[in-house]
Amino acid sequence: MTFVAVNGVRLSYNETGTGEPVLLIMGSGASGRAWHLHQVPALVAAGFRVITFDNRGIPPSESGNGPFTILDLVEDTAGLIEALRLGPCRVVGTSMGAQVAQELAVARPDLVTHLVLMATRGRTDRFRAALRRAEAELYDSEAKVPATYTAMVQALQNLSPATQANDQAMADWLELFELTAPSGPGYRAQLEADAIPERLAAYRAITAPCRVVAFADDVISPPHLGREVADAIPGADFVLVPRCGHYGYLEDPERVNESIIELISR
Repeated sequence: MTFVAVNGVRLSYNETGTGEPVLLIMGSGASGRAWHLHQVPALVAAGFRVITFDNRGIPPSESGNGPFTILDLVEDTAGLIEALRLGPCRVVGTSMGAQVAQELAVARPDLVTHLVLMATRGRTDRFRAALRRAEAELYDSEAKVPATYTAMVQALQNLSPATQANDQAMADWLELFELTAPSGPGYRAQLEADAIPERLAAYRAITAPCRVVAFADDVISPPHLGREVADAIPGADFVLVPRCGHYGYLEDPERVNESIIELISR
């Protein structure tokens, strides 16, 4: 395991392959290891050097002192790119990681050559705000919630009905969710960081070639919010992946990987 000190914290990271660098940014509550199941092998096979890392708040990366914001995560990411001498590089993010990526492209365009934003949004609507608030209040209550119930909620929020209808797939997913339920102060801080304000106007300044990938059955970041981001970024295109929920990069990795590689190979 390798660490780099940036922006006042130590971040855990991994490098695989050779070639032009691609930085993958994971969403809230999840480890960068999630990329290694499908995306890292495909990108390495396509001739890229792939860097994954654990965001601030996700062990073994440090959380720092007190709460943090999306802008802190952007500074972490910029510091990582500079410390590893990756820039400018291709950047891919999903969910909160996509929000970090798009803010990085605004704040530090010198570090980004291509941008792929999956399951993203440029504002927090009332439903998403209520969901985050409810999750934060549940965490703060210190209530003991059975792992089986937490796993079911994750499945409902993150998987497509097509996946939910597959008994064998659901057996595997529920077992995984029971073992990997997000927790800890870092996860709690990420809940706050994920509540972004209206930022669509700022994204008109993004100049990197960009693709927004939305998942048709995503209830966390529904397609219409992703399309708003694509419409705001000059020249960005929009790809809708059917029969996938918020974890579409795991539900249909082949189609997602093709979409990523096509954009970053331009």
